[in-house]
Amino acid sequence: MSDMILKVLSDREELDRITESVEAFAEEEEWPPDLLFRINLVLEELVLNIMDYGHDDNEHEIEIALSSSSDAVTINITDEGHAFDPMTDAPEPDTTGPVETRSIGGLGVHLAKEMMDEMAYRRENGRNYLYLLSRRAE
Repeated sequence: MSDMILKVLSDREELDRITESVEAFAEEEEWPPDLLFRINLVLEELVLNIMDYGHDDNEHEIEIALSSSSDAVTINITDEGHAFDPMTDAPEPDTTGPVETRSIGGLGVHLAKEMMDEMAYRRENGRNYLYLLSRRAE
């Protein structure tokens, strides 16, 4: 099992560094392309939500911890932002109507729920802890 911990500021300019770090880690761990795609997409969507809505300024740190084993990748995202449980607080997006009539946004948490095999949230000592797991397809 290998681990990577990345600490970033709550600033959109950090997104490229997150993607580059995850891609380098994925290469070391020999992730299949579909797993890398899922992890990058989910991380971008969830971290953007924290950056855009989790804090009232950019002076906060987000910690992203990834663990890779032969059968799964786990992600732990920790921040000290506003309490937000994506399992219960995120509104369900409209995925039924024509794309042109749907409101913009709201799909990030939905995508994470669909693409990850497990997802759990807890709030503890003023911090948000989000756990995600994606099994590696054999």
